[in-house]
Amino acid sequence: MVDLLLLRKIRYGNENALAQIIDKYTPYVCTIIRNTVRYALTHEDIEEVASDVFLALWDNADKVNKLKPYIAATARNKAKNKLRKVSDSVSLEESVFADNGEMLDDALLANDEKQMVKSAVLAMDDTDRDIFLRYYYNSQTVSDIASETGKSEAAIKQRLVRGRKKIKQKIGSV
Repeated sequence: MVDLLLLRKIRYGNENALAQIIDKYTPYVCTIIRNTVRYALTHEDIEEVASDVFLALWDNADKVNKLKPYIAATARNKAKNKLRKVSDSVSLEESVFADNGEMLDDALLANDEKQMVKSAVLAMDDTDRDIFLRYYYNSQTVSDIASETGKSEAAIKQRLVRGRKKIKQKIGSV
């Protein structure tokens, strides 16, 4: 009931109501974003996406019927869009490593965790890496990957689980 009241106030341009929603839902939004992008975005990128979610709410308040589902869907979509932009600007296989294995972009050194994730992804066998990149960086669905690769959906899901475990082990071992 409180959410509906706040949503109505936002529709009339009440910035205080938006601030209350931001205070209430920021942890929820950030959790959704982190679960969507895993380790692919920096903390600053996640904060930027969260801000974009609340800006979209402000801009589209007159079209929103249920606040929490709208925020959740918007957070997922904005996170996937940001992930696409980031992955387009830094190609894992071409921009990160030279042929001799040396780092090409010194700016990536500032983010060790991101670098470890990229290293772990590149260390995967070709099939696992292809599936992992399709799912997490190209935002393809499991069913689309399964149909394009000729593997079952269960096999795709299992390879994604193994890939995540390998990344967690690599990060945890450092």
